[in-house]
Amino acid sequence: MWQVLVQATGRLVKEVSWALRRGHVPENLSAALADGQSRQLEPIKRLVLTDGVSHTLFEEYAAHRRSSRGEEEIGWVLLGRREGNDAIALATLPAGMQRDAGIAHVRFHTEAMALGYRVIFKVDRRLTLLGVVHTHPGSLRHPSDADFRGDNEWVGQLPGKEGVFGIGTADAKPGAGPVVEHNPRANVRCLGRMCFSWYGLRAGAGHYQALPVELILGPDLARPLHLVWAAIEAHARRLERLDRQQAKVGFEVLERPTGAVLAVTVPLAEPDTAIRVLLQGKQATYFLQRGDHLIEADGPRDRVDEGVYLLLAEQASQS
Repeated sequence: MWQVLVQATGRLVKEVSWALRRGHVPENLSAALADGQSRQLEPIKRLVLTDGVSHTLFEEYAAHRRSSRGEEEIGWVLLGRREGNDAIALATLPAGMQRDAGIAHVRFHTEAMALGYRVIFKVDRRLTLLGVVHTHPGSLRHPSDADFRGDNEWVGQLPGKEGVFGIGTADAKPGAGPVVEHNPRANVRCLGRMCFSWYGLRAGAGHYQALPVELILGPDLARPLHLVWAAIEAHARRLERLDRQQAKVGFEVLERPTGAVLAVTVPLAEPDTAIRVLLQGKQATYFLQRGDHLIEADGPRDRVDEGVYLLLAEQASQS
């Protein structure tokens, strides 16, 4: 019943990894992965999720199932830290609305992922790539054979040559009482009909190992980015290039009456001056910031790097 496609989930995760290796991964992520490879890491025996990460997975999975694309697979990348025998998941990055997905595959939006890495690493540079979560439309709570073939080919790139893999399903039988998160098995957490089952895989291993999972208090460090992911997807390539070319580029998520906005700040040479760009979806609005004052400026609505450089050139000519 499962159609094994070239775009099956595990192989697509491998494609994501290849795409990142070909230059979409930011330098600080490469450094973090290299650091993880150079250190002697203990084998993963337990997965620890912050309640914020767990909430993100369940909430966005539920929203996905209610959407017009609810029959497709969906997924997330897990970022966190390795401490002792624990893999501690502290942040999630979504597959994105521009993902390529079906009932047996999901292709992550790699350019948005690369920018997401850059932004969240400015928050905590100790984060590293832990693994991937994706859903199955049926009741298969274990990674498929196609998942294993793909995962086993790229898991050797992760710190300790070992990764965490989650499978989401919506096949649980909820009880008659209130909908609460529960743990029917050590490696499974459920909320209503939705479950996430967790596994570890080492490079060269013949099979996955079930990973006991525990919750701790804490946020999903990347959750604010989910609110502006449409803007991240729309401008990812140009923003990632701008961040590589300019020092001290800042990113911030702002709540506005019209919705969340991604604010990008490029400092200027003079004290308390900067170029500010507010991104909402595909639209970019430019400002010159002088102290507490913002002066709106002209710029292309869909070419944010070009707009910033035009303003830099204008400021240079005036000075």
